[in-house]
Amino acid sequence: MQAMLRGALLCSLFVAVGCRPGAVRPTPPPEEQPSVTAACDDTQKAISQAADTRASPYGIDQHVEKNFKDRKVSWLMPEALYQKFVVQTGAKNFGRCNDSGCFLFAAPTATIQEAVTKSMVDGKHDPAVIGQALGLPAKNFEGPLRMMTLDLAASKSCARLPVDEDPGVWKCQTPEDTDCFKFGGYTSGGIPEIMVINAPVDQATVAEIP
Repeated sequence: MQAMLRGALLCSLFVAVGCRPGAVRPTPPPEEQPSVTAACDDTQKAISQAADTRASPYGIDQHVEKNFKDRKVSWLMPEALYQKFVVQTGAKNFGRCNDSGCFLFAAPTATIQEAVTKSMVDGKHDPAVIGQALGLPAKNFEGPLRMMTLDLAASKSCARLPVDEDPGVWKCQTPEDTDCFKFGGYTSGGIPEIMVINAPVDQATVAEIP
């Protein structure tokens, strides 16, 4: 009798999930990640806020949620430039550097990996295929390449929407120009892009692309 009463009491306590064997508790929602601007210094946060105002109502957080959900970014470098600017200089950060930091354009890792995979023919990549996939000149991808991948969350790297004043930006001279920078978080070929500041060399994975 006591066992029956105990069982009835337990059922009343767990009525929300049901008193039956194998009842599945609801999965808690995933923990919300902080903005990729959380790791930025005051200068970069101010630039990001101005960029978000310009892009309103579509800002960096919406851009990351839509295109960089796993927070993994990648970019490609010709082997010769990788050796010259990263290996030979013992660089601590990737990108074009000035007094305020080192800046690089990056795309979703899945997008870069897909472009590289589709370009492989007989063990070597086709620069034209990568260029077409990423909306960039094929000459940017001639010769052996290095593919860098960085987890923004794990590395706590600063990121924001790219702006016209960023190092490496080639501005459009006429409305008909292509392969030039257009504000909004996408390349001229429609590929999502993000500006990463001070991407640490020692926290990126590097793959060789023949």
